[in-house]
Amino acid sequence: MIVAYSGGVDSSCLLALAVSASGGDVLAVIADSPSLPRAALAAALDVAAGIGARIEVVATGEFDDENYLSNPPDRCYFCKAELFSSLEKIARARGFRVIAYGENADDLAAGRPGSRAAAEFRVIAPLREAGMTKADVRAISMRLGLSTHDAPAQPCLSSRIPHGTRVTGEALAMVEAGEASVRALGFRVFRVRYLPGPPPAALVQIAPDEMPDLAGREPALRAGLAAAGFASVGIDPSGYRAAV
Repeated sequence: MIVAYSGGVDSSCLLALAVSASGGDVLAVIADSPSLPRAALAAALDVAAGIGARIEVVATGEFDDENYLSNPPDRCYFCKAELFSSLEKIARARGFRVIAYGENADDLAAGRPGSRAAAEFRVIAPLREAGMTKADVRAISMRLGLSTHDAPAQPCLSSRIPHGTRVTGEALAMVEAGEASVRALGFRVFRVRYLPGPPPAALVQIAPDEMPDLAGREPALRAGLAAAGFASVGIDPSGYRAAV
């Protein structure tokens, strides 16, 4: 089996279960592109090493696809189609029988565009097929001792750019640097949304239970985002509640 791996809660759980069930005949493949933060890549590699999984990093070409760069509402479809196309080539070349990814039962209800790409490439979703919800995945991950069991969701950096605004390497670098600065202040669940300019601005959304910590850290937060290149910073008073 090839596991489309991101280092997130779902794919880490799937990888650990697959390695255990197969005796090791599993290859984790993580896609690398400008939309993946360097810190996230390093963390994913560490988790895979802890699981004892073989892992490879492949460069994917979604940034060569105008359908992706134009950032439509189904942008994730084009990303996943590129990923699954790359994994299909690896599977054929090396004799892997199946490709799997970490969609769970809750994701199916959400109607994610990546599900369409998975269906087209016949990529299986064992967690979803077993009826496992996100809560189930977290509970099993905790029992397996995975550090990801309580990790917040971390979709790709492109998700911080509003649909219809072009995805660029410069915008993603600003978001990555901005979120790194917010994380360094101790915040755990948040988003730095890119608001197109000119000049570009940031909208910061912090989980409601962490909002009280903002009072003493706001000057440093604003300074960090300014250093990342944002001309101005807004803070969403309702906090972070969105799915991505």
